[in-house]
Amino acid sequence: QVQLVESGGGWVQAGGSLRLTCAASGRPIGNIVMGWFREAPGKHREFVAAHNGVAYGGPRTYYADSVKGRFTISRDDVKNMVYLQMDSLKPEDTAYYYCGADINWGGDTQYPAAYDYWGQGTQVSVSS
Repeated sequence: QVQLVESGGGWVQAGGSLRLTCAASGRPIGNIVMGWFREAPGKHREFVAAHNGVAYGGPRTYYADSVKGRFTISRDDVKNMVYLQMDSLKPEDTAYYYCGADINWGGDTQYPAAYDYWGQGTQVSVSS
C-alpha cells in the first residue's frame, strides 16, 4: 500500500553533511507518521527522527537525543517526500538508514515495530 525508496546516502568526512530523501508512493502520506531509523553494524534498528505531518494534533517532530541539534526531519506532503538533513556528522552516525511509515500511530514512534512499511535503506558512512 505504501512504497518507500530512500536515496542520498554516501560517504562523508566527520563534520560534513548529507541529505537523505524518502520518496513515498501508493497513498498520500499527509495522515501518516513518517520516521527515520538506522542500523549500525552489530546493533538493532535505532530511532532517529519522526514527523507526524498534519495528523495527530498538527505538525510535530521527534528526535533521538543523539541527533538533536544536528539532524532535521522535514516533509513535503504534496510531493509525498520526507527528508533528513544531517549536519555535523560523526563517525558514530555510520549506519544503514531506513525510512518508515506508521499508518496507525499510537505514540510509540521510536519503536520499529510501530511502523508498517519500510524502504530498502541507504548507507551512510562517516569517516574520521
